[in-house]
Amino acid sequence: MALKIIDHGSREYKQMVELRLQMLRKPLGLDFTPEELAAEKNDILIGCFDDDKLEACCMLTATDPKTVRLRQMAVSSGLQGKGIGRVLMVFAENIARDRGYRRLTMHARKTAVGFYEKNGYKVCSNEFQEVTIPHFVMDKEL
Repeated sequence: MALKIIDHGSREYKQMVELRLQMLRKPLGLDFTPEELAAEKNDILIGCFDDDKLEACCMLTATDPKTVRLRQMAVSSGLQGKGIGRVLMVFAENIARDRGYRRLTMHARKTAVGFYEKNGYKVCSNEFQEVTIPHFVMDKEL
C-alpha cells in the first residue's frame, strides 16, 4: 500500500474522481460539475494505492491559516472495514500538521460518524442535510 499526494489533472487524479463518483455521488444520483473539479486544484489530494490502482482517497481544503477541512473520503467497495480508511486518516492528519494546520474539520455523513469518533473526532453541530443526506460537523485538534 502506497500513500501519496496526487497532482490535480493527473492520471491518478482521474482515478480519484472516478472512485469518489462511484462511492459518494452516484449512489445519491449526483455527479461533479466542472466548476467543482476545477476548484480542487488548490486542495491537497491524497490517495492510497495498491500498485497503480487507487483504493482510497480524500482531500484537504484550507478554511483558514490554522484549519483544514477533510472532504470526499472514499474507500473502494470490498475494502471497507480493513483499516485502509484509518491509515489514510493518519496520513492526512500528518500532512495537515506538517503544513502548519492545527485543527481538522469535516462534514461527516451520519453513517460515518462512528468511524470518525474512533479516530478521535468529536461531533460539534446538530444534524444537517448536505448532498441530500444527514451530516454532522466534526473536528479534531491536531
